[in-house]
Amino acid sequence: MTTATITGSDVQVRDAVVRQLDWDPQVDASDIGVAARDGVVTLTGFVDSYAGKLAAERVAKRVRGVRAVANEVTVRLIAGRTDADIAHDAVQVLKLWPTFADTVQVAVHHGHVTLTGTVEWLYQKQDAELAVRHSRGMLGVYNHIIVRPRAMERDVQRRIVRALHHNADVDARQITVDLHDSTVTLRGTVGSWMQREAAERAAGNAPGIERVDNQVEVEPRELSDLDELC
Repeated sequence: MTTATITGSDVQVRDAVVRQLDWDPQVDASDIGVAARDGVVTLTGFVDSYAGKLAAERVAKRVRGVRAVANEVTVRLIAGRTDADIAHDAVQVLKLWPTFADTVQVAVHHGHVTLTGTVEWLYQKQDAELAVRHSRGMLGVYNHIIVRPRAMERDVQRRIVRALHHNADVDARQITVDLHDSTVTLRGTVGSWMQREAAERAAGNAPGIERVDNQVEVEPRELSDLDELC
């Protein structure tokens, strides 16, 4: 990006993301760079953990005016941590989740954790990934867990719609819900990434759901209408 292409809105979004990264205690932003263009934020630089990389992305998505985030932050290896060490940590943390710990397997190769196995609920697949993200020394997670849901219950689509409208974190007025077999498709628009992700979580928590196809688009308010972002 050249200086000539940076607009006032780009600068405002970039500066807001920088302030949020500096403020958030879960992120060491000392080696993170931020660029913004047309609502797309690009994160670059280095962090010392995979959890820190994801935390930086999560912080950027919270900023109003952000439509998408390209997370190009690199995780630096921690000296002395082997694949066996990372695998041991991942297995131990999964033991704290008795509802699926016995059905999920872990493999580690060059610092990357691969999860396999089966669970009954989509949220269990997501929780397994969240659990192992904090293993020290890991570089990333590949989540290949298969969701084999129990039998679909009646009126699931209606229940998902109701759950979206009852969720305080989601403005569901512009979201439509389609259900085909065990896949939910969400379409429409919301004002922030937080609302988009909250809608996906709400749909994925329904019984019998194997996958959520989240096609909801983020259309934030015009930056001229925003209050102070941080």
